[in-house]
Amino acid sequence: MQEYAYIHDEDDIPAPLLEVPFLEAFSKEHLDQVLHASAFIEYDPGDVIIAEGDEASRIFILLAGEVAVVKGGEQLVTMNQSGDIFGELAALEDEVRSASVVAVKESFCLAVDQKFLQHILPKEDNSPFYACLYEFIAKLTTKRLKATSQYLAKVDLELRELKARLAKKK
Repeated sequence: MQEYAYIHDEDDIPAPLLEVPFLEAFSKEHLDQVLHASAFIEYDPGDVIIAEGDEASRIFILLAGEVAVVKGGEQLVTMNQSGDIFGELAALEDEVRSASVVAVKESFCLAVDQKFLQHILPKEDNSPFYACLYEFIAKLTTKRLKATSQYLAKVDLELRELKARLAKKK
């Protein structure tokens, strides 16, 4: 793992960053603040990015590579799309991490330090910024809940079909 502070020219934000949905949600001024509270981190396969149970302060944006979300030693999902976000809920709610995230392939992330961001942009003075942040997180959470609901409905149907087949064999 190698970490690099993100020092940028406020008038020249790299185009790939401007295409990340999370970062698109902010005005240019707020985007500059987010980037000032960020670092680029390179991970090798097997590196633990987030450890289950750790204190949270960073939101991670996958820029390249592939990571796996692991809970209790079981892999739940992999992420490999540029712009995928992880670690946002624990960081925003100041909770411990509910799962681990491990690099599957060489990966490159932008890590936004939420505590530092709150220091430079206090919530009470920056409600438009936090409204954008929470709106994005709400949309992301809704998308994930919808996908989970669809998956559970499929599993439920398969289970009912399996029970029906077993009942016929008896």
